[in-house]
Amino acid sequence: MARNDPAHYDVVVIGAGAAGMMCAATAGQRGRRVLLVDHYPKLGEKIRISGGGRCNFTNLHATPASYLSRNPHFCRSALARYTPRDFVALVERHGIAYHEKTLGQLFCDGSATQVIDMLKAECDAGGVEWRRPCEVRAISRDGGRFRADTGAGPVDASSLVIATGGLTVPKVGATPFGYRVAEQFGLAIVPPRPALVPLSLDPGTLARYGDLSGASLDAEVSCRGGRFRESVLFTHRGLSGPAILQASSYWQDGPASDPIHVNLLPGTDARAWLAANRRAKAHLATLLAERMPKRFAQAWCDAHGLEKPVAELSDKAIEEAARALGDWPVHPSGTLGYDKAEVTLGGVDTRGLSSKTMEAAAVPGLFFIGEVVDVTGHLGGFNFQWAWASGHAAGEAA
Repeated sequence: MARNDPAHYDVVVIGAGAAGMMCAATAGQRGRRVLLVDHYPKLGEKIRISGGGRCNFTNLHATPASYLSRNPHFCRSALARYTPRDFVALVERHGIAYHEKTLGQLFCDGSATQVIDMLKAECDAGGVEWRRPCEVRAISRDGGRFRADTGAGPVDASSLVIATGGLTVPKVGATPFGYRVAEQFGLAIVPPRPALVPLSLDPGTLARYGDLSGASLDAEVSCRGGRFRESVLFTHRGLSGPAILQASSYWQDGPASDPIHVNLLPGTDARAWLAANRRAKAHLATLLAERMPKRFAQAWCDAHGLEKPVAELSDKAIEEAARALGDWPVHPSGTLGYDKAEVTLGGVDTRGLSSKTMEAAAVPGLFFIGEVVDVTGHLGGFNFQWAWASGHAAGEAA
């Protein structure tokens, strides 16, 4: 074969993350000749750092309602055909011990590297060939075949799968490569932005609450239809914690952005609670300190002019306090960006893809899977489940 003659494959998968390895393994075990290419030197690095190093690999409660997309029904088919139970069966077959945390989240008992090793073994079982670290310099299409010019020479295939992820955590290899390929072939892109990301606060708000860094409280946070009851964590730059990360996927930055709404007494009728303590000689901050960090209770009461003992508050003050405790509007100044985000919201517009196969309707043989697609899950293993389901769907069809 001449130096510029491409090596021939049935399927070339670009991106050796969760979705890419799942797709390559599935296609390879169908008997397809598969090449998996990735530019980053470490295999599955985003898997390795996930879940505090233990990989929250799925969620038992994954349903289409757990995902955001401009085309909200798109994920339904893939999720139904490859479920959390299917992935759990794979984990068990490889002897990986795991446990359930809250809200259906499954984690490895040991290390996230066990999941990486499992996916690598599944690829090897399908005879998948590897080129990594290996840059893909250009993609082209001639007739019914795709050509990828790589740092190790050209390759071609009848099916090309883009599994290059979004823009999160650029230090472990994230790039806009997948979006550029989509645009090259005429597919639309839903503008990407950071999601599941801490929120920053303006200097004035930080001056009041900035010294609470490290304090957390149980709260219900809502924004644009998303409502989540989990912990809220104060940081030196703003707000984080599971409830804030969840709400961040719904919050939109900009001059006319909506606030996020924080219920500081979730599951409690604030008005009735205050009425029951109406005769208390204690200050409201002291009462609130039974339900939340004392430092925050004091700062919040100071900000709302509620420094008096509860017994000295007027009926109007009690009413306003109850309303504010149940709905404390917080106006973020922005997010902490892709470096701190768990996932990318937006991506390849799913209206141009088959929900069954992930194939581009106008470009037969071209597939997009995983985070590069405009499907974004809630926090807690949902995005890995989308990687497995979309990768499996494409691997069955490519």
